[in-house]
Amino acid sequence: MASLYTLPSHHKFSSLAKTHKPYSSSPSLLLSTKPFTKSKPSKNTILSTKKTRTLITGSLTEDKEVVPVKDKPLKGKSNPLLVNGSKDSDLLSSSSSSTVESDDEEERMTSRAINATIVLGFGTLAVSRLLTIDHDYWHGWTLYEILRYLPEHNWIAYEQALKANPVLAKMAISGIVYSIGDWIAQCYEGKPIFEFDRTRTFRSGLVGFTLHGSLSHYYYQFCEALFPFEDWWVVPAKVAFDQTVWAAVWNSIYYVAIGLLRFESPDNIFSELKATFWLMLTAGWKLWPFAHLITYGVIPLEQRLLWVDCVELIWVTILSTYSNEKSEARISDTTLEANSSSSGSADEVHHN
Repeated sequence: MASLYTLPSHHKFSSLAKTHKPYSSSPSLLLSTKPFTKSKPSKNTILSTKKTRTLITGSLTEDKEVVPVKDKPLKGKSNPLLVNGSKDSDLLSSSSSSTVESDDEEERMTSRAINATIVLGFGTLAVSRLLTIDHDYWHGWTLYEILRYLPEHNWIAYEQALKANPVLAKMAISGIVYSIGDWIAQCYEGKPIFEFDRTRTFRSGLVGFTLHGSLSHYYYQFCEALFPFEDWWVVPAKVAFDQTVWAAVWNSIYYVAIGLLRFESPDNIFSELKATFWLMLTAGWKLWPFAHLITYGVIPLEQRLLWVDCVELIWVTILSTYSNEKSEARISDTTLEANSSSSGSADEVHHN
């Protein structure tokens, strides 16, 4: 029975072998037999395999090196390296700008507190001195009597100071007036009342104390000696002389002194003086001729500077504005140019 079934099957396989091609001519059979046979790889196959490995290794290396930094700041590192971290750089720049703004706000509040202390301190001192001129004689006085004699006794104290040391008294008055005038000028320019520039106010007060008080004291005596007449034309002549010769001299002295105190170069001082000389002189003609009709026609010689200093509160506002606006504009332009050049160089370095 076994032989009967074996013969037909052998016959079947032999017929199949006759009808089909040999195994060597069939590609599919060659591929199927590759795991069972050891074949030497070709040179092209080795090169393609090495190239593939090189590409895979390079991509893995790039993936390892270029890693985006997370939003968490790195601890213990002052300058973290950000790769494709524009969001993190924006966060760092915003945080640094907010830090700068907070520092500026703190500095502004400190400066405002110092200015308020100075103003309130000197104001309190002046008012207390004026109100307590008769404090040694207040025993038994009523409030009405105190208020009644305050102006008269303060005026007597001022005249006594003029007789004791006229130049020093006039210097003190001019220094106070020029400081207050510059403060008013800064407020007029738009600064808040307690955010004025202390250095600028001090410069103006120093010029008023050292130069205006002493020079004006001798000028009014010189003007009386120059026009010793009592005719009607003397007052207009004194006003004309004051608003041509003396106004030109004093405006130039003030401008040059302020420039020197700002440590500016002589070229800048004289160029700005030349540019504003005529403007300051003509601006004075809108105020001083009317005021000096009273100065030379009504006020006594020893009291003229006090009257002039009262008007100076208006004039120093104009004078200080003219003498500082060009300098501050030049400083701001220089600062803007420096900032633009530094930002341009930073952008160039960033692009490189």
